[in-house]
Amino acid sequence: MTGFGTAEGPLGQGRVLLEIKTVNHRHFSTQFRIPAELQRFEGELRTRLRERIERGHVALAVRWTEQPERGGSVAVDLERAGAVRDALVRLKSALGLPGEIDLGFIARQPEVLTFAQEDEPEFAAEELYGLVDEVADQVVASREREGAALAADLGGRVEVMEACLARIEGWAPERLVAERDRLREAVANLLDGRPIDDTRLAQELAITADRLDITEELVRLRAHIAAFREALASEAAVGRRLAFLGQEMLREINTIGSKANHAGIAEAVIDLKTEMEKIREQVENIE
Repeated sequence: MTGFGTAEGPLGQGRVLLEIKTVNHRHFSTQFRIPAELQRFEGELRTRLRERIERGHVALAVRWTEQPERGGSVAVDLERAGAVRDALVRLKSALGLPGEIDLGFIARQPEVLTFAQEDEPEFAAEELYGLVDEVADQVVASREREGAALAADLGGRVEVMEACLARIEGWAPERLVAERDRLREAVANLLDGRPIDDTRLAQELAITADRLDITEELVRLRAHIAAFREALASEAAVGRRLAFLGQEMLREINTIGSKANHAGIAEAVIDLKTEMEKIREQVENIE
């Protein structure tokens, strides 16, 4: 699911701007773009985000909007500077070169000037965590709004599927009667006027009815749809459960289709598969 949040606040003697974006992903993954001095907090930040967001690719960006004051110093190696100057004097004399020796040139030589490592800015880790939590709250809120819209869409598609099931259930007994009449007519034509063995015909009809029976599939499909509705109403992360239920629903639909033997049922199965494909696409976006 997509989400976005941003916040700016103080961090020690400076200020930072945080931004979190989330996009669809089957699992939880992170991408951090943060200043080097904050990278030691990556593990804890990932853990805190993981507690709030179960699925999705999470991109966290942090930048200083006001740089904190940093300590540091510059050291001069006078001996090395003198050695460079003396070497330049000798070179100037040996080659008869005009002009003065440039101080800037001497300063640019390696190890003449060295910069002591800057102190890392001081701040309480909880300041950073508080800002991340604030942004994460915004992200979760935006994902919840999107989730509500997706749930409404999925609920509507489930209603369409239930209407298709009602049509199939209405046709199911009718097709068995039609199959009985078809089989009786076929046997009569084969016997060419000879009497029909009603017992044998009844056995064949029983076998055919068993082969074409879709009662169990319809019961299981309705149970899966009920579980799907229940999951949609839950406030917990249900993306993986919905994906599993979608697989099971499609399995039952395919079985019903293989046993259809009826134009109306075959058409309803196509409608069911169409809705299921749209449902499976949307479920990929749900946490």
